[in-house]
Amino acid sequence: MNNVTPLSWLWQWPHWIPTLLPGLGVALLLTVISCGVGYPIGFFLALLTDARSKAANWVALVLVEAGRGIPILVLLYVVYQGLPSVGILLDAFPAACIAFVWSAAAYSAEMIRSSIAAVPRGQTDAADSLSMSRFDTYRHIVLPQAARISIPPLVNLTITMFHATSLASVITVSEIMHIAYQQGAIYFNYMTVFTAAAVIYLVITVPMAIFADWLSKRLGGVTTVRQSVFRRRVSVTTGI
Repeated sequence: MNNVTPLSWLWQWPHWIPTLLPGLGVALLLTVISCGVGYPIGFFLALLTDARSKAANWVALVLVEAGRGIPILVLLYVVYQGLPSVGILLDAFPAACIAFVWSAAAYSAEMIRSSIAAVPRGQTDAADSLSMSRFDTYRHIVLPQAARISIPPLVNLTITMFHATSLASVITVSEIMHIAYQQGAIYFNYMTVFTAAAVIYLVITVPMAIFADWLSKRLGGVTTVRQSVFRRRVSVTTGI
């Protein structure tokens, strides 16, 4: 691997995949934690935005808008390097989990809120006419329909969160890009190592994107960007 030529990355990158696989495990674990914890929090934040308490509305609004408005990279620095200045010391991985959970909760909250809002108002009016409680209305009527709307975009958000795990390398989390950068610096072979890292990301995200497309079609949701681009090409070619 030390004999590097300008085009060596074309055939040497597969040799680096076993070296990067431990980083893939860390990236997947970070994705599972951020989405597995963040989405339930986002669900409750979405409900709080529609709560009758103004205080609950404002708390949810601040948490959601801050999580959506602050880039994950900034959140990582704030949690890992900012909190020690106020006496809170965290290791790199827990700090990354906090930042990613907050971001996932904020974005999922908005997706779930908009999905709930998309349920026709007549559904809840009919429940009120039957004297159903607010809890039963949400449990039996609103949430099942909102779930069909929100699941496809949440799957796409999961893909985005997996992509974003590469940012955790800036606080020394040993995910794919952190290991790739270390190996590239040792062997001065960045192109080869980064190509292997790109292939790993593609192997994970392309099947997930295909699954998101299928799920969106299955649930009657909105088609993804890739499908929209394909349809635009067909319309340009056929004139339809």
